[in-house]
Amino acid sequence: MKTPAGRECPHFYGDYHRGRNTEECRLLKLQGHAWTPDLCKTCPVPEIARANSCQYMKLRVEVARPFFALFQKRVQVSAFCEKSKRDVPEPQVGCGECHALPFKFEVKE
Repeated sequence: MKTPAGRECPHFYGDYHRGRNTEECRLLKLQGHAWTPDLCKTCPVPEIARANSCQYMKLRVEVARPFFALFQKRVQVSAFCEKSKRDVPEPQVGCGECHALPFKFEVKE
């Protein structure tokens, strides 16, 4: 579903049926954080979901205020792979073990 920022996110939910106006981020709600529409502007989750759809990667989110942004809260994401049982340093790429590349480049001289 499209977020208030205009990007597709699998964790955003909006109910507008028959005059309702309910919006929420289910990923933030699941982990006990309050959601506001301005968090969707800088949230990295839609890009991660578009780049990597691994079923074993679980995202952990936290709402924090970075040092350089004095007034604006941001969503910070970390990922964990349940198959390889380790933290994922780059969630857009994945852990590297779940989905191997289909081919290998070799340079012969």
